[in-house]
Amino acid sequence: MIKSYTKILANKLNEALSNPVLKSMLIVGAITFLVKALAFFKETIVAGMFGLNEVIDTFIIAALIPTFVNSVFISSVTNLFIPNYIVELKNKGNKSSFQSIVFIIVLLISLVSSVFILLSIDYILDIIYPNQPKENYLLVKNQLFIILPCLFFWGIDAVLAGLLEVENRFLVSTSAGLFPLITMIVFLFCFIDQFGEMVLAYGTLAGAIASFLYLTFFSFKYKYVAIGKPIFNKNSRQMIRQLPPKVSSGFLSVMNNFVDQFFAGQLVVGSLAALNYGNRIPAFFVAIVIMSLGNVLLPHFSRLVSEDLKSAYNYLFKVLKWVFISVLIVSVIVGFFSEFIIELWLERDQFTSDDTNKVSFIQQILLVHVPFYLCTLILVKFLTSINKNNFMAWISLANLILNILLNIILIKYYDVFGLAMSTSLVLIISSCFYFGYTYRQYKKLSR
Repeated sequence: MIKSYTKILANKLNEALSNPVLKSMLIVGAITFLVKALAFFKETIVAGMFGLNEVIDTFIIAALIPTFVNSVFISSVTNLFIPNYIVELKNKGNKSSFQSIVFIIVLLISLVSSVFILLSIDYILDIIYPNQPKENYLLVKNQLFIILPCLFFWGIDAVLAGLLEVENRFLVSTSAGLFPLITMIVFLFCFIDQFGEMVLAYGTLAGAIASFLYLTFFSFKYKYVAIGKPIFNKNSRQMIRQLPPKVSSGFLSVMNNFVDQFFAGQLVVGSLAALNYGNRIPAFFVAIVIMSLGNVLLPHFSRLVSEDLKSAYNYLFKVLKWVFISVLIVSVIVGFFSEFIIELWLERDQFTSDDTNKVSFIQQILLVHVPFYLCTLILVKFLTSINKNNFMAWISLANLILNILLNIILIKYYDVFGLAMSTSLVLIISSCFYFGYTYRQYKKLSR
């Protein structure tokens, strides 16, 4: 009897592993887990070296501005690029021309954004990091000037990773995330004396260059890069028409984090770092699942949608059910052991037991939204594949307004913990709206 069940289980496992989509998910999930585990090790080193002081706060602010551009504009282009590029390939279109258009758009965004940031940095800092000592402003600007060139490398990386993912080279594209972390750890151990307070900024730039070289090597090795004369066709115009609502949606979504950083910057020194550390483990779960599912599902959804839209919806709902239940269970378990995890992970040298209590409570609050947020991100991938970007722009605007209102109210009573409460409430409410909208689209299709 036992042998019979073992044989059945082995057959089921072999059958599952033969599924290319599931196999890709497992590969991306495993590499992402390794990336995030290495990120935790890096954070342990950073916390031990700097604690919750102005070095961490100023680095977060310096990295926030180029990261904002990358998350809003460059990610919007690359998320639209994948489904439309798949259509271009399916229709046997001019892929070299299509690639050239995307590369040009990404490089122009990086160039214009860099110039704008350099010209307006003083005004930006007055808004997002007000009433700080001059030394802190100088520290932010010095780090920003080092990090800013990363925009060009991040932009090209995103397109190259998209090309690799379309061709199911998920192992290569996901492994690129290891290089910034390894480089940062090397800089922290080997160059702290040379660079001092600038070591995090230099480590970030070196990591971006290493990742760029890695992705460039494999993209040319497999001959996925095909640059030609940029000629616009129906498909490329469709992608560009979808860009404004997608950028608007990305802008408003990222603004929620931007707003939280702004409010945290008004509080005592260390609040930015505490919020950042408290979000590490919730973000860890989000990254593991959305990297293993989202990066695989966007091209998969795009193919399903072009073949059978109703089957694509059914597949989506099945994925959402399993993700929500499994992640909810894990979030409850991690929340129960939150203080122990933070103590084991961060409490040493400059990071005290009071810091542990503060960060662990923030972490518990943020864990509440994780199952809902993951479902939202999967829904966003699906809605992107069917070009429903206008709805996402409107819901992102509503989220931003609600987040600002809740931040103003809750920060008065709960300090930095109020910011975490606001984030969780907004993401839970947003998830309900996303699911409701998607389900209504499905019912319309059924009718």
